[in-house]
Amino acid sequence: MPIIKSAIKKVRKDKRRTLRNKAREGTVKKLLKEARKHPTAKSLAAVFSALDKAVKVNLIHKNKASRLKSRLAKLSVSSAKK
Repeated sequence: MPIIKSAIKKVRKDKRRTLRNKAREGTVKKLLKEARKHPTAKSLAAVFSALDKAVKVNLIHKNKASRLKSRLAKLSVSSAKK
């Protein structure tokens, strides 16, 4: 355990941030899974928004979000053609 006062505070802060990031990450994963199963316009809009917010708070890299969005868009176009 940390002894220095600022290190103790950092441990508390890190716990809160970890919980918050896990919740955000879970939301993004859940939306991605749903959008892959049923690529509707509504589900795509929700996952695009969640990915953009995840990038904004540095949860994922912007290129990863772009790659995921591109793949989902391609998936929705191919399912619309069928």
